[in-house]
Amino acid sequence: MARAKMIFISGGVRSGKSACAESMVRKFDAQRKIYLASGRADDAEMRERIERHRSDRRTDGWHTIEQAKQFEQVLPLLGNGDSVLWDCVTTWLANELYEGWDTGQTCSEQNGCMELKWSNMQKTLLQILSKIEFMVIVSNEIQDDFMRDEQYMKWLGKIHIWLVQEADQAFEMENGIAFKRK
Repeated sequence: MARAKMIFISGGVRSGKSACAESMVRKFDAQRKIYLASGRADDAEMRERIERHRSDRRTDGWHTIEQAKQFEQVLPLLGNGDSVLWDCVTTWLANELYEGWDTGQTCSEQNGCMELKWSNMQKTLLQILSKIEFMVIVSNEIQDDFMRDEQYMKWLGKIHIWLVQEADQAFEMENGIAFKRK
């Protein structure tokens, strides 16, 4: 089987990335529409938001897989003919980079920890692309924001560059308008 077509969409918060990605997946003729969600319900507001999203997707025919970390665990859940929307890379990165915050020893503080997670994610994504038909990946563009976590920004930049290189097309969302970059 040929490798799946992959589209990467980035943009600022509430720029329309997810809506654009959902529209692309809906238009693709697939056996199943898979929504691969990286969010975690760490507080009441996020629990409510996740439940609202689950409900919205269910009524729209999406099959949701919630995978906040350990991306490789989604592989057996995907099938030939699926189209996948992964929302989003920035949340996945935060989940992995700061894993262990509750014990005081985050992945970001351990030598080689994030490098291993990044390598696993790259391998897993390539395996996913060899298994499914179509994939859209969403990520926030925070490089222009006032974020001061240099390690997070370094990793996000590295991940974005790789994803755009691997993508068949890349779009940047701004105020609900998709600008094709690749």
